[in-house]
Amino acid sequence: MSFSKQQLPRPLQRVWTAFMAAVGRLDKSLSPRDTISRLRQHSFTFSDSIYLFHLALATFWITIMQVPGFPLKLMIPVLYAIALLIPLTSQFFIPATPVFAWLLTFYTSRFIPAAWRPNISVVLLPTLESVLYGANISDILTRFTHPVLDIFAWLPYGVIHFTFPFVVAAFLWLFRTKEALHLWARAFGYMNLIGVMVQILLPCAPPWYELIYGLTPANYSMPGSAGGLARIDKLFHSHGYTVAFSNSPVVFGAFPSLHSGCATMEALFVSHFFPHATKFIWTYTAVLYWATMYLTHHYLIDVVVGSCLAITCFYLYLPDELKGANALAPPGGLNSPYGTRRSKYELYDLEEPRTARGRASNGSIMRDAADYDLEDPSDRESDEEEMDITFRSPVPPTTPNSATPLMKPKGMSSSKKSHRHTASIASLIRAEERAEDGWSPIGGTFNIPPPRAAEDQKALRH
Repeated sequence: MSFSKQQLPRPLQRVWTAFMAAVGRLDKSLSPRDTISRLRQHSFTFSDSIYLFHLALATFWITIMQVPGFPLKLMIPVLYAIALLIPLTSQFFIPATPVFAWLLTFYTSRFIPAAWRPNISVVLLPTLESVLYGANISDILTRFTHPVLDIFAWLPYGVIHFTFPFVVAAFLWLFRTKEALHLWARAFGYMNLIGVMVQILLPCAPPWYELIYGLTPANYSMPGSAGGLARIDKLFHSHGYTVAFSNSPVVFGAFPSLHSGCATMEALFVSHFFPHATKFIWTYTAVLYWATMYLTHHYLIDVVVGSCLAITCFYLYLPDELKGANALAPPGGLNSPYGTRRSKYELYDLEEPRTARGRASNGSIMRDAADYDLEDPSDRESDEEEMDITFRSPVPPTTPNSATPLMKPKGMSSSKKSHRHTASIASLIRAEERAEDGWSPIGGTFNIPPPRAAEDQKALRH
C-alpha cells in the first residue's frame, strides 16, 4: 500500500511538506574535507572567541568527571570532534554547543570536591520573598492540595517541560529560517548554562527543604526530594520522580528557577515566530509558574529571576535580521510560512472587510491560493493592465453615443477597477484636434467633418 500525502489531514500535509523541504535543505555531505575547507575560508571575528571559553569549560568538567572514568570519558570529546568534522552533523552540533555545555555542566557538577563548594543558604530565599512580597507566597500555594491540582501541576512541570524544547526546535527547523533555529539553541543554551552556574555558585534550599528540615543548616550529603511530585509517584504507584530528584546533580538549585526560565524562553520564541499561538503559550507559562510553587520546588523570587534571565538572554541574542516581519519569513523550499500567513489586515491590526453574509471577502481565499500555488485572479488583471493603451479600442463595446458608459450607474457594482478606463480617459485628451481627422471619442463611429468655409469658397471659384 503506497503512501500518499493527500491521505493525511491538511495540517499534517503542511507538516509533511515542510519536513521534506527541511530535509532537502540539509547538507548531506559526509566528507570532513568540506568542513576543513569551510574552516579555512571562514573569517574569524571576536565573537568566535566564545568557543575558547567552551573549550576551557569542557576541559575543566571532563577533568573532574568520575563517571565515566578514564579513559572512557575521553570518548566524549572524540565523538564531539567527529560530529563537528562531518558536515551532516556539524550543521546541528555547532549551533547546539551552548546546549551541550549546559548539559555537561549540569551533569558533572556532582563531582565538584566538597572543599570547593560554597555554603548552602537556607534562609535567603524565604526572607527575600517575605520582604519583597509581604508573605511567603509559595507556602500559601501549598497549603491546599488535591489530586486534580496535582495532575494539573504535574503535566507542565514534570512532562511538558522536558519535551517542549524539542517541539519548539522542530517547528523552527520546519517553518522558519535556520537563523531562527540557531538563535533558539544559542539563547536557550546560554540561559540554562548561566542558570546552572548561578545555582552552583549560590546554592539555595528549595521550599521542600523548609517543609522537611525547617531552617536547619543544610549540607551536600543530603539527598534531593521530589516535593509535590511524590504524590504523583504515589498516584501512579511508581518511584520515578523520587529516584530522579534524590540523585539530582544539583540538589540545592532553587535559585533561579530554570523551569520558569525555560517556559518563558519558549513563550518568547513562540509568540515572536508564531504570533497566532501567543495566548496559548503564555497560558501554559502562567500555569507552569504556579506549578513550580505548588509542587514546593521554587519560591516566587526564583520564578521571577528565572523569567528575567530568559527575557535578558532572548533580547540580548535576538539579531535585527529576525525582528519585525522578518521573524515570519519561511525557509527556503517553502512557498509560504505555513500556519502563520497573515493578511494585510492582520499585519496592521485592522478589521477585515466582510460581506453581507458575514464571511471574509476574499482574504482567506487568496491566502489558501498562495499556500497551494494557485493562480491569483489578480495576475490576469495585471497582465491586461500592462497592455499598451494604443492597442485598446477607445469605443465601448456597446457603441454608446455619449459618455454615459464612463459613469457608474446607480445600483450596479463593477468588478473592474477604476483605472481600467485609462484608455478611454486618454482618448479624451486633445479630442478636438483628433476630431478634425474624423475620429470622435464620444460617438460610436467615425464622423465625417463638415467642409470648411474657406474650402467651399475655393471650390466655387473653380
